[in-house]
Amino acid sequence: MEHNNLLAAWPVVGPGVAGAVFGAGWWFWTDAVVCSAAAVPFLHYLPGFFATFAALMFNCVNREDIGDGYYSPYDDSEWRVKLWLFISYVVSFVSLAGAVGFLVQDALTNTGPSAWTGTAGVLQCVCVLVSGLIYWTCHSED
Repeated sequence: MEHNNLLAAWPVVGPGVAGAVFGAGWWFWTDAVVCSAAAVPFLHYLPGFFATFAALMFNCVNREDIGDGYYSPYDDSEWRVKLWLFISYVVSFVSLAGAVGFLVQDALTNTGPSAWTGTAGVLQCVCVLVSGLIYWTCHSED
């Protein structure tokens, strides 16, 4: 398959790939919660929720709005778009850091959820954020 054909197929195939990766991330987390011998505290759920919210946040921005050729009738709207992207990336990295923190906590303590729950939380955040980036690269306004 030629490189041009692959680029032409990406807007068609990309959303399905993004949905599969998103579903896999939440499947990891659901499996860990269901199979956990101990009750999983609500705080362990928050990194996945915030990662999903961050993916939604950066998918609200069009790629065309970031470039130098962007024109808006409002004077300073380009910095607002970049600020929104920056905040969404901060939320995504904080959610990933929280998931890693819970992984370390679960691995070091004998009480509470197992290390698999922490690992699943990290996998969930990574998969959700990667799926958001996949979808951001393949969707357009056309």
